[in-house]
Amino acid sequence: MEVALLMNNLESLPVSRGSSGRNYHLPGSKLSSLDSTEEDSLSKADVILQFALEVIVVEVQGLKSLAGSKIIYCTMETDSCPKLQTEPVEASRPIWNTTGDFTTTQPLPQVKVKLMTESTGVLSIDDKELGKVVIHPTPNSPKTPEWYFMQVHKNSADQQIRIKLTVKMERPLNMKHCGYLWAQGRSVWKKWKKRYFILVQVSQYNFVMCSYQERKAEPYEMMQLDSFTVDYTVPELDHEGGRAFFNAVKEGDSVMFASDDEQDRILWVQAMYRATGQSHKPIPPTQVQKLSDNKQDAPITQFYADRARKHGMDEFISADPCKYDHSSLYELLQRLTLDHRLNDSYSCLGWFSPGQIFVLDEYCSRYGVRGCHKHLCNLSDLLDRAQQGIMIDPTLIHYSYAFCSSHVYGSRPDGIGTVTMDEKQRFDEIRTRMKIYAMDQITRFRYCFPFGRPQGALKATLTLLGRVAMDEDPGPESGREAKVRELVRHCLKEAALVNYTRVSDYAKFDEMDSYKKLQVIIHLAELCIDVLQQNEEHHFEGRESFEWYSDLMVEHSETFWSLFAVDMDSVLEKQQPDTWDSFPLFQLLNDHLMGDERLKTGKFHSHLRDTFAPLVIRYVDLMESSIAQSIDRGFGKEVWDSNQSINVIASDILWKLQALQTFILDLHWPDTIFASHIEHRLKLTTSDMMQSMVARTLNRFKNLLQSCRISLDFRVTSQLCQLINVAIECRNQSQKICASGLDASGTQHIYHAVVDEILDSAFTEMQSLIVSKFNKVLEIVLSKMSRYDEGSFTASFLSLTKPGMELAVNFNQFVSINQDVILDRINDEVFVNSVFEKWYNTALKIFCDWLNLRSELQLHVYQLKTLIKVFKSFARDFALQGVAEIKTKTHTLIHKRLTVEEATASVTIGSLGNNITMKESDDEVGEDD
Repeated sequence: MEVALLMNNLESLPVSRGSSGRNYHLPGSKLSSLDSTEEDSLSKADVILQFALEVIVVEVQGLKSLAGSKIIYCTMETDSCPKLQTEPVEASRPIWNTTGDFTTTQPLPQVKVKLMTESTGVLSIDDKELGKVVIHPTPNSPKTPEWYFMQVHKNSADQQIRIKLTVKMERPLNMKHCGYLWAQGRSVWKKWKKRYFILVQVSQYNFVMCSYQERKAEPYEMMQLDSFTVDYTVPELDHEGGRAFFNAVKEGDSVMFASDDEQDRILWVQAMYRATGQSHKPIPPTQVQKLSDNKQDAPITQFYADRARKHGMDEFISADPCKYDHSSLYELLQRLTLDHRLNDSYSCLGWFSPGQIFVLDEYCSRYGVRGCHKHLCNLSDLLDRAQQGIMIDPTLIHYSYAFCSSHVYGSRPDGIGTVTMDEKQRFDEIRTRMKIYAMDQITRFRYCFPFGRPQGALKATLTLLGRVAMDEDPGPESGREAKVRELVRHCLKEAALVNYTRVSDYAKFDEMDSYKKLQVIIHLAELCIDVLQQNEEHHFEGRESFEWYSDLMVEHSETFWSLFAVDMDSVLEKQQPDTWDSFPLFQLLNDHLMGDERLKTGKFHSHLRDTFAPLVIRYVDLMESSIAQSIDRGFGKEVWDSNQSINVIASDILWKLQALQTFILDLHWPDTIFASHIEHRLKLTTSDMMQSMVARTLNRFKNLLQSCRISLDFRVTSQLCQLINVAIECRNQSQKICASGLDASGTQHIYHAVVDEILDSAFTEMQSLIVSKFNKVLEIVLSKMSRYDEGSFTASFLSLTKPGMELAVNFNQFVSINQDVILDRINDEVFVNSVFEKWYNTALKIFCDWLNLRSELQLHVYQLKTLIKVFKSFARDFALQGVAEIKTKTHTLIHKRLTVEEATASVTIGSLGNNITMKESDDEVGEDD
């Protein structure tokens, strides 16, 4: 029972920063003493609070005049937050259950909820408001749904519209209490008035009483509670308002408060008592009255004496202290004090408050409790709580262990200290427990210190393990450091097993087919990568945890991946042959390992490379064989004879070649030699297959062109254009998939130049063949006109038939139609221009040669008219197609000859008729009948 009395005295001590005369702390500790100087005064901006506001719109009632098909919705808004809106519903079912979340810094915010209906009028711009409700929530407001009558317009048909809302306002963690109070003070709140107050915790020992106005984030007035004492008081007769009174007093200042009911006053006094840290604990007047047997005038000391007598403490207080075992009593006192401290609403991590330290030190000094025993008890209690899963600061355990070690090993700074055999034996037991505890914490570091929190705790645990391990081994320092490293290595090896076991629990391979198992192992790989990335981020170098053991963390990662490799190999062995669904697994793991310089080319990375290398080679072999078969089938006789589009087949083959190279490139193969070999092999394969496609295309082009009859009816067919487009597509793709350059090993390779030579040769030959076909048609036309040569047997006979201009018209149509076909169906402008230029120049040369053979003869009128019409139309058509040099030297010679022949004919027979002339200004608009 005397322990209860001591605990009662402990509670009566302040929780403030302590007096200026003395700071109480563990003797010999290196912890910084509590700051005895007062903090700088706070500004209003230092106590800005953050509130989470949740508004739930449930339903609306009372819409009687509104048509059931009308669309209605609700809007929710509060100050400095964007407006939110519910989903539109019909007026016949006005139910939403929609939640709107807001964040505000105003302790007394204003929430507006409006009921709207969509306007259907043509001239209507905004929707119509049916009603609204304004709510002023506080953290003390009910959290249950409530009905509110909405404010409606005077002319509205529905005057009794109700809306069901739930408005929840969550209080922040540093807000300890709030509510309305009447208050009046000397320096603040100078007028007796009802205000809205909030008790705010600014720091561990600093609390502020703030009053707020509606829709204001900053407090209107505020008062720091440091050095104040709060207690119940009697009602003030001169104050109107308030029923239950209490005050806060300090030297030179006082503030009177009053609440509207007794229970609210008790809650306020308890909250302010915990905040001020005062020694006097306020007792409600009703309790004092009962415990003091209605002796209202009895002093407070008499009250505590009566309470002690009631609980049977008299005999303990009056007993002889020398007759008690104070060592065991101190151990009990310290254990109960620690339990009380750990049950506090504030996280203490095992550290005693200044008042508790004062009581414990005073007990030891008064009753002669040994310092070594004191620290051993504290360390044992801390270990017990830590092993029960309660968060204890490792730094505190380390300090406690250092105090015990200094007593046992005689390393105290003052050089004075004794230790009993029982204490030495108990210390050895605690040291063994400490080692086991520290190793367990390091083994489960991901779960004991999640995300590196508490900050510095893992590093302190490592330091503690090193200290304990070195104390066990009295040998040389180098040997002890090696022993510590072996312990950490063992812990991290076990940690890899623990971490992988936890992660692999998500992967269940029982009763699954091979494909599902592969998907599970890919997901497991993603989880493993996340685990290692979190270790890297929170527990590795630069995070003040394993910075001394970075090489051991690399071993930990390799061990972790080796455990994953077992499951990975078992899944890959059960995959069907010649299936490639496992490549995403390789890409995922390889990309992660390539980005980590410590794991790159490590054991697991090498194992991964050796596992997938045969699969890559097999995949490339099969793809090359498949593409080669596609070329044989796609460019075979069966396809030529069918109506299949050769462009589609060629594009598919080229896409496969590019996709194969892209796939291999995306693997980012870690072995440079193997990657260079595969890249070189694919480039050579692509070059060979492209050459084969071009050669087959050219042979087919020749065969098709030879099968075409030479006449004015000759047209460039769609098959010929497709073959030309195939060659053009091969040239375009060769710049991408046959590009020359350095491979992964730095060796220079040239592929594109060889393919370009073959393609240039093929294009030249195609141009020559098709232009030659066109020129043969021109030669047929000229041969028909040769029958009208002067002095020939057929000239006089054929002149009697009065031939027309059909030959010229047909030839011009032949040229125009083939130009349009080439322009529309061939996809390369450079190739088209080259064909037109070659066709134009070679045709002019044929014209010129034909005229030169008849330089001594005068052209027949029919020959002259046909040549003029053909020549002018031919030049005009090619000029329209973009041929750059129309008036070449050959063109000039032909033009002069035809001009002279026209002049001679005009002298002999007159005008040629039908606007047929060599003059540039004349147009040929008709033809002979």
